[in-house]
Amino acid sequence: MPNIPTVLKAEISRLARKEIKSNTISTKGAVAQFRRDIAKLKRLVQGQQKEIAFLKTQERKRLGQPQATGEEELDGVRHSARSVRGQRKRLKLSAADFGKLVGVSGLTVYSWEHGKRRPRKERLAALVAMREMGRREALAKLEAVKTEKRAMKKTRRKPR
Repeated sequence: MPNIPTVLKAEISRLARKEIKSNTISTKGAVAQFRRDIAKLKRLVQGQQKEIAFLKTQERKRLGQPQATGEEELDGVRHSARSVRGQRKRLKLSAADFGKLVGVSGLTVYSWEHGKRRPRKERLAALVAMREMGRREALAKLEAVKTEKRAMKKTRRKPR
């Protein structure tokens, strides 16, 4: 003769599982549909972001504006010591002058060139901008930086 309490317990748990399954099956379908919708929306947003970036570059080209280097554009940029040295040699500038253009000291430029240090994001953006710069433009910008520093020194002097 079977044990009545164990049979009763097994039947109750079977009925409870059946009830839970019938109640949760509709939510499982809804969750699956929501996940599909979310994935579809993510693909749509990603496509629109690519299109916006493309249209921005086309508009900059149309207006003749230089490329802006935002943080999202610096994600794919790589830094190498050889490229820093190559840029400096291509522009025929000393490390101190190259550093003035980028906004750092000459010693920092040497550290980048020898691979002892890596540039920070804002300096990496300046290095990317230097890639498209020619010698004449670099010399003009360097002269502008030097005259700006001279003007700053004159305004800092204390009156006698």
